[in-house]
Amino acid sequence: MSLTAFLAAWLLCLMAAISPGPAVLMAARIGLREGLRTGVALAAGIGAGAVTWATAAMFGLSLLFEYAPTLLLALKFGGAAYLVYMALKIWRSADAPLEDTEEPAAPRSLASAFKLGLFTQLANPKPAVFFGAVFVGTVPETASMWVLMALLACIFIGEMTWNAIVARIFSFEKTRRGYINLKHLIDRAFGGLLAALGVKIAAT
Repeated sequence: MSLTAFLAAWLLCLMAAISPGPAVLMAARIGLREGLRTGVALAAGIGAGAVTWATAAMFGLSLLFEYAPTLLLALKFGGAAYLVYMALKIWRSADAPLEDTEEPAAPRSLASAFKLGLFTQLANPKPAVFFGAVFVGTVPETASMWVLMALLACIFIGEMTWNAIVARIFSFEKTRRGYINLKHLIDRAFGGLLAALGVKIAAT
């Protein structure tokens, strides 16, 4: 696999990571409510989820979906249900005030944030379809194991870095002060967008 082909495959994955979706939305909310440290742990979980899908694609994920379409259907509806469940939790807590207006909301543990990022990414069929149908088409069958491992590492770094940047932007104190004043509206907007993404996933 040439360096040009390697970079093209990685940049394609990076563009997919940057496109708006549940992972980016969750990174923004966690950065806003719980700060950069928790946001980075969440971003690491999102990166791990992307690597999971990419690895599955390398081992024939698209063929599995082709021969067992009910699995893709189950993934779509299961993932959509999880996203709608998260959206309802956010919506219901919209009117609850932050306990301490001087510090970000008490952050969850780093392990919990990582799991949230991982489950959010795994619940989204979009990366499953992307890696299974698009990504594998850019990776030649002759690519060595070392090249594949390097590509997976780059996918993880790209996903984690982008979502950590999103969390950082939303963790700024000025952004947080605006959130405190409009928490009920912003949380409902986050919840509504997440639910809409879940419904869209189930419907497409």
